[in-house]
Amino acid sequence: MSTEVSPRCGYVAIVGRPNVGKSTLLNHLLGQKVSITSRKPQTTRTNVLGIKTEGENQLIFVDTPGVHMSHAKAINRYMNRAATTAIKDVDAVVFLVDRTVWTEEDELVAQQLAHVACPIILAVNKVDKLEDKAVLLPHLSALAEKLDAAEILPLSALRGHNIEKLEELLLQRMPENTHLFPEDQITDRSSRFMAAEIVREKITRQLGDELPYQMAVEIEEFSHDGKVLHISALILVERDGQKRILIGDKGARIKLIGQEARLDMETMFETKVMLKLWVKVKSGWSDDERALRSLGYDDL
Repeated sequence: MSTEVSPRCGYVAIVGRPNVGKSTLLNHLLGQKVSITSRKPQTTRTNVLGIKTEGENQLIFVDTPGVHMSHAKAINRYMNRAATTAIKDVDAVVFLVDRTVWTEEDELVAQQLAHVACPIILAVNKVDKLEDKAVLLPHLSALAEKLDAAEILPLSALRGHNIEKLEELLLQRMPENTHLFPEDQITDRSSRFMAAEIVREKITRQLGDELPYQMAVEIEEFSHDGKVLHISALILVERDGQKRILIGDKGARIKLIGQEARLDMETMFETKVMLKLWVKVKSGWSDDERALRSLGYDDL
């Protein structure tokens, strides 16, 4: 009698409201950085695939923008559309929530998942930060009544707690299938996209509340001369005041952003990087469908 195990491969959407740790979870699942992270909500703006291959098995994760209530601008509508589109053609969904918190936006995600046919794993994140662990069990029971989840799993994306258990649960629910991507590929995104995201992460982390989400990064040059990777990035903002904040006193802020981004790029691309940054005011880009398409928000 054969004991051979068939290979499994499938898609998993990671969904949830903004800032619950979806990108941090993806990076821990992959063991390396693919999605940018910050403490600010809505850091992720577009779907990013992260591919994890171990032996015969392959899990293809879709990191999605946080589902949020605002539809004020084209960029907000794009992010919500990206998140809801991701759950249509996957083999499982990880719905990530934050400890014992349940908001209107969590409810919005739950409503969208009510029509999903594939298994849903409700992952309760940041449980390591709970001061009173006794509140967790009744909360998990309440969540079980709210959502028809296949499993409810407490975890910590940042600390790596229960990540292996999550992988195990997901693999059990994947179809029998051979690899859909080469085993050494970790994302579907181009190097130019990853470079732009690294710059955007450093800006978001450094400026926090000082600079709203009216900022985008466009890579104008990406070329390797055999020794050095030359990258030129244009940073778009909506107002002159935002440009001044971004550049900083005597250019100190933009210089620090460039230094931090360059170090990450050298790690990611495994080569020396020469990075140049420019800041340009482009009024109204975040509510302009054509401008969004030109910046790469056009894959839906």
